Amino acid sequence: MEKTSPAKFVRQVRQEVNKVTWPTRRETMVSTVMVLIISALAAVYFLLVDGLSSQLVKFILNLGA
Repeated sequence: MEKTSPAKFVRQVRQEVNKVTWPTRRETMVSTVMVLIISALAAVYFLLVDGLSSQLVKFILNLGA
């Protein structure tokens, strides 16, 4: 493997960073809001599933009592 000098490495990194297409502020905000909404929906879903499964287990365990 070829060894590169630190200066050459930094130049290569800068060249690659310049090739990146960065998102606009609006795209970043829309993506952030979507992640928050989906996270909230997932949290509510798992809260409901956890509550229902907890009640089901309690019911099943109380059948033998």
